[in-house]
Amino acid sequence: MNQYALFKSLHKQDAPLLLGNAWNVSSARVLQDSGITAIGTSSSAIADTLGYEDGEQISFDELFFVIEKISRHVRVPLSADIERGYSADQVQVVKHLERLHDIGVVGINLEDSVVGDSRVLEPLDVFCRRLEFIRNELSRKNIDLFINARTDTYLLNVPNRLQETLLRMKAIENAGADGIFVPFIYNLTEIREVTAATTLPVNVLSMQGLPSFDALQGAGVKRISMGGSAYRAANNCLKNVIGKIVEQGSFANL
Repeated sequence: MNQYALFKSLHKQDAPLLLGNAWNVSSARVLQDSGITAIGTSSSAIADTLGYEDGEQISFDELFFVIEKISRHVRVPLSADIERGYSADQVQVVKHLERLHDIGVVGINLEDSVVGDSRVLEPLDVFCRRLEFIRNELSRKNIDLFINARTDTYLLNVPNRLQETLLRMKAIENAGADGIFVPFIYNLTEIREVTAATTLPVNVLSMQGLPSFDALQGAGVKRISMGGSAYRAANNCLKNVIGKIVEQGSFANL
């Protein structure tokens, strides 16, 4: 079984796939050595390590440099968070995906919100046309990539967010997505409605208040992403360590 087929199969297990999100080679190695069976990159964490805000402020070439380094040092399937594709030109987005595929990436996240002065949802028909174009071009080029389509209805707390999510999910499924990612959903009743409304594997995100993995499995979730949570936790640990060094005037506790 190749890495793409393996990654796809991990979304069909009884237990949800726990996706570890890395921001450099070191974090990817830790995730892999801890038994994580698939790794995704965290665009927000990678951007922050290089001094950028989230929301495609980093260039694709800089992002690609980090992903390529990670890809060289992992044995498990690797997926890349590419936000909206790092270009308004769909043809250029496909070129980006070709480059990622060439270094062994087997999946991507593609989101339906746009970051300008603020983050807003992209019109559904526009997002679906973009998704359908990308899927068709990948198929034409015989490129296998698991497209995890992210809808930001809960992240943005839009009016009637559950109904809007269900509406978008059906259109996204028809446009050729392989999975549906709904970050910031955490209510089990609403999660059950989402998973029951699609044949695609549903992905949720690490956050305060997220139910246990067992409860999420019972609600039909097939993938749980760490997102930037491990990165933020690691930074908090570093802050505490440095604070103790400064406070104690000693490296004794390292």
